[in-house]
Amino acid sequence: MSLNTVRPWRNIYRRASRQISVGKVLVGGDAPISVQTMTNTLTTDVSATIEQVQRCAAAGADIVRISTPDQESTRALREIVAESPVPIVADIHFHYKRAIEAAEAGAACLRINPGNIGDAKRVAEVVRASKDYGCSIRIGVNAGSLEKHLLDKYGEPCPEAMVESGLNHIKLLQDNDFHEFKISVKASDVFLSAAAYQQLTEVTDAPIHLGITEAGGLTSGTVKSAIGLGNLLWMGIGDTIRVSLSADPVEEVKIGYEILKSLGLRHRGVTIISCPSCARQGFDVIKTVSELEGRLAHIMTSMSLSIIGCVVNGPGEALMTDIGFTGGGAGSGMVYFAGKQSHKLGNEAMVDHIVELVEKKAAEIEATKLASAEAAQ
Repeated sequence: MSLNTVRPWRNIYRRASRQISVGKVLVGGDAPISVQTMTNTLTTDVSATIEQVQRCAAAGADIVRISTPDQESTRALREIVAESPVPIVADIHFHYKRAIEAAEAGAACLRINPGNIGDAKRVAEVVRASKDYGCSIRIGVNAGSLEKHLLDKYGEPCPEAMVESGLNHIKLLQDNDFHEFKISVKASDVFLSAAAYQQLTEVTDAPIHLGITEAGGLTSGTVKSAIGLGNLLWMGIGDTIRVSLSADPVEEVKIGYEILKSLGLRHRGVTIISCPSCARQGFDVIKTVSELEGRLAHIMTSMSLSIIGCVVNGPGEALMTDIGFTGGGAGSGMVYFAGKQSHKLGNEAMVDHIVELVEKKAAEIEATKLASAEAAQ
């Protein structure tokens, strides 16, 4: 029985939200939870930015955000958008004219920061440009840049202040008859973020962009994001996510997918179930898994693989994976298909053979999908 088998006790019931479009990507409603990241190149370095966008897209990014802090950046955005395989969100912080320029340059969505973008008149101009050029908008509330009057009112960044900020700006958009928006209420504190998101979902049906902002480096930021985003997603909250790390944006995409895959919310690529290894291991588990992760990274088909060092848990784990390998003794182990023993395999040939088996299984799955699609037409 595969890990992808639906079981009632594994079901997550998503919050009902409106659906909007970010270019060709649907966000909210019954659309899959999309994975985003953000480039960290200079936007004016067009070739470097395009290269990073393409790497992120190859890793599975559905949407990529790009900072446009000045006019030179919005000029560069036009060429970047033309070369991007995924929709581009223009990140606007201080000047509303950058948002208008980004819309003209082909951005699929504008991310505006309510505390910084300006007054109602300027927001109205951004909305007009969004309508003219078919952009959606993300209202990006951040605990670190709340409006002064809200900080004066509440004394500090708190969930109530963040939600009030978001609602104020939702009203601005709706007053301009604009409804193609999503919203985020981010903080670097997991508890503050979670509380703000929970309160937000009680007062709007807008699609939710989830994130723990400025989460930290690769290890610490991954843990913080997994806790914060994982708990919210488990509660059914979230229509699109970004894992914010001080690391290569490709790592943000990979970790975003791992969070979603662990909750059964997205299925993409090979999920490897492996033991931490111990004195019972019949082969070098850590080295083997590391090699397999690299060599199977090109597989986009959703499937599961168990790599277990000994027979204590190996056969049991193999019952729940498409392919399994369990270490035995005397330099060999057992290969399983869907939990059933298939054949013995020597450790020295293990990696090459498992890669071959996974590629063959992936091809079979894709062929079955294609045949089903053709039969349905």
